[in-house]
Amino acid sequence: MSVIQEISEALQKGKANDVKELVQRELDDGTSAKEILEGGLMAGMDIVGRQFKANEIYVPEVLIAARAMAAGTELLKPLLVSEDVQPRGTIVLGTVKGDLHDIGKNLVKMMMEGKGFNVVDLGTDVAADRFVAAATENKADIIACSALLTTTMTEMKNVVAAAESAGARDTVKIMVGGAPVTQQYCDSIGADAYAADAASAAEKAVGFIES
Repeated sequence: MSVIQEISEALQKGKANDVKELVQRELDDGTSAKEILEGGLMAGMDIVGRQFKANEIYVPEVLIAARAMAAGTELLKPLLVSEDVQPRGTIVLGTVKGDLHDIGKNLVKMMMEGKGFNVVDLGTDVAADRFVAAATENKADIIACSALLTTTMTEMKNVVAAAESAGARDTVKIMVGGAPVTQQYCDSIGADAYAADAASAAEKAVGFIES
């Protein structure tokens, strides 16, 4: 087994110290940061995402794997900048106004970072105009909104309206998700995509960038 494969396997098992050690070993051997990121870390998170989607693993395992990925990317970040490796795209992410739930949002962030996106996390209780302002400021490709309450998911409609008012609707895709949200609701408010889980959200984001 190659060291790159070992990195992927260690990440899947959530062994952060092993990931860090193996990444450093590969860097010392002259492997490019891009190759380690894509072949080791992102490949490992892809498998974690598929397993999570298939209910083979659960939230705690994803969190541990994401922590291991963060340990590896910390070493790679300065080198990726010097190698001029660009992120796949930029996503502005947050839980909508009035809603303080963040576990689902945090899982989405991890999965999207695992796909190579730059994620701007606005946190919770995010107003519609703040989503749009952040998307404009960061030249985002996607706005991703999360809600866990039926009373707060209506704020997603305001995000779509705010993007339209700002003239940003042609340049940014809007994704929605969370326990009470459905495809039907997504269609009714004019959002671009609904995702039932974090892994699906990351896959749909990749689809927007590659289409």
